[in-house]
Amino acid sequence: MKDAVLNWFKGWALVSYLEDNGILGMNRRNADYISRYNNRSRYPLVDNKLLTKEVVEKARIAAPKLIDVVRAQYEIEHIAPRIENLSQFVVKPANGSGGKGILVIIGREDDQFIKSSGVRINLADIERHMTNILSGLHSLGGKPDVAFIETLIHVSDYFAQYSYEGVPDIRIIVFKGYPVMGMLRLATQKSDGKANLHQGAVGVGLDLATGRASMAVQHNKRVTHHPDTGKLLSEIQIANWKELLRLAARCYEVTRLGYLGCDIVIDEARGPLILELNARPGLAVQIANGVGLLPRLRLIESLDDFPVSVDERVEFSMHHFATLRAHRHAVHAATMDHTSIQHTSVESTSEEHR
Repeated sequence: MKDAVLNWFKGWALVSYLEDNGILGMNRRNADYISRYNNRSRYPLVDNKLLTKEVVEKARIAAPKLIDVVRAQYEIEHIAPRIENLSQFVVKPANGSGGKGILVIIGREDDQFIKSSGVRINLADIERHMTNILSGLHSLGGKPDVAFIETLIHVSDYFAQYSYEGVPDIRIIVFKGYPVMGMLRLATQKSDGKANLHQGAVGVGLDLATGRASMAVQHNKRVTHHPDTGKLLSEIQIANWKELLRLAARCYEVTRLGYLGCDIVIDEARGPLILELNARPGLAVQIANGVGLLPRLRLIESLDDFPVSVDERVEFSMHHFATLRAHRHAVHAATMDHTSIQHTSVESTSEEHR
């Protein structure tokens, strides 16, 4: 009985600590934000990567270009002429998760295809990989799937110096169309070249006002340098940051999902591209930034529900959710008067656009 009471008290103390520091936990995220603001009928638009690609391209939002789609086994038998002139491409399952089932081809020598790891494979290997995708080997729940081929992302030289082999991406949390928090995910040797924080990638918190690095973590511990490249992480500055925020904010209109994770990559030639969208984004972005999501989400909830343009939403977020400048509005938003928040936020963004 004593142990049960002690465990209950510890649990209560932890919840109290998290709430006092504005940390959004998984249960509250699921109940108060995902269930409340995300209509389940819209989930396929983000769970199915092929559908995501189709809807963002229809909305003229930049994304890696779709090359081909394989929906049935008999189509695999005719894949050779479709890729015979391709030296670089990516094969993905439409309903994969956690990076499973993604085949990256970075070069070609005669009849050999070179994977990102340097391993050489042949056409039969690619056909076998597609067969596995169609059978559901890499899909959620093991259900039969669809394979598609898209263009390879060429990482800019700037990001290449900060990441180990893999493609770094930027995760931006968007709530009711407002960007509320972001981080850069950098692959490491420990994460096997994947930008996956759970596998050992580095998460770099990004100041929403400037796109500059605010702090960085690996395995939930603060770090100052990339463990493999040795680069100082505090020097990171995302170019054209406002454009990335606009790109993420526009995904709200496309999906009509109130609580959304937008994964963006920066291609050397094409610039920012939407890689994936997520209706159930993880919470590690709070650890990478050293601040909680709750005050920011509550501030957005306190606003009047009237149409606001993408540019106005981005300006609002950049103004209120800065982490590198002291005494910004969002840090103390939960204790501010509702009316003053409304008046100050709307008037300030309106003034900036006059």
